[in-house]
Amino acid sequence: MKIYIVIPAHNEGGFITQTLESLSRQSLLPDKLVVVDDGSTDNTSAIVEEYVKKYPFIQLVKNNSSTEHAPGSKVVNAFYKGYYKLDEDFDVICKFDADLIFPENYLERIASYFENDFQAGMVGGFCSVQRKNKWVPENLTGKDHIRGALKAYRKHCFIQIGQLKPAMGWDTADELLARFHGWKVITDESLLVKHLRPTGMNYFEHSGRKQGEAFYRLRYGSLLSIIASAKLAAMKMNPFAFAHYMAGYFKAKNKKRPFLVSEEEGRFIRKLRWANIRKKFA
Repeated sequence: MKIYIVIPAHNEGGFITQTLESLSRQSLLPDKLVVVDDGSTDNTSAIVEEYVKKYPFIQLVKNNSSTEHAPGSKVVNAFYKGYYKLDEDFDVICKFDADLIFPENYLERIASYFENDFQAGMVGGFCSVQRKNKWVPENLTGKDHIRGALKAYRKHCFIQIGQLKPAMGWDTADELLARFHGWKVITDESLLVKHLRPTGMNYFEHSGRKQGEAFYRLRYGSLLSIIASAKLAAMKMNPFAFAHYMAGYFKAKNKKRPFLVSEEEGRFIRKLRWANIRKKFA
C-alpha cells in the first residue's frame, strides 16, 4: 500500500524536526513525503532541507502565499501546492500538520484499516496534549471525527469527495461528503499522536466568526448551528466563542455566502447531524 504525505508548514522551526523524525522512523515508511514551506520567516526550510539530504522520499516545496491569517483556506491551498507535485501512483494520501509526533506504528496501523475494509474512506487517530507529565487526548471533537491535523484518505474516496474546500470547516466537510458517498470514516482511540502546539492556544475572534460562517456554508441551518456553536464553545471553555460563532453564522446568512455543499448534500448532512444528536439522548 503506497502512502503519500503532504505537510503544510508555516514557521514550524520549533516543531518540524520532531514531526519528520517520527515519520522517518515509522515501521511502515511513507513512499513520498512533501513539506510545503508556506512563506516561513524562520528556519523551517533549512530544517527540512537537512531531512531531504538524508531521506530520498522527502521533498521540500516552497510557496509564497499571503501572510494574512486565513483559517482553513491557507492550509488547504498550501496542501495542494504539495499535492500537485506528486504523481497519482498512491493508495492513501495524508495531510498532516508540522507540529506532531507520531507513534512508530501509526502509518502501519492506518494502512491495515484501509487494507482490511474496502469501505474505509478516511482513517485517523487522535491528537493528545501534555498535561503535567502525561499525554492525554485533546478533547475538542467527537470520537467519530478526524482532526484536520491527521487526515488520511483512500485515493478513490479523496477523488470522489472532490477538492478539499479552501475554507474554515474543510475538515468537517470532507468527512460529511465521504459519508454522503457511502465511505466509512474510521477513528482509532488507541492511536495517540502528540500535539506539540495544542489547538486553541491562540484563540482569535476572527477564527470564531469564520467557524460560524462554516456552519452556514455547510447548510446546517440555524438550530443545528446554535447547538454546534454551544458544544464547541463548551469544549474550548470559552463563553465568548459562542457569540463569535453565531455572529459569523448570521453575517454569512445575511450576505448569502456561497455554500460549500449542494442542496442534496446539505439535506444528508442535516439528517446525519440530527441522527447523531438523537443517539446521544437515546
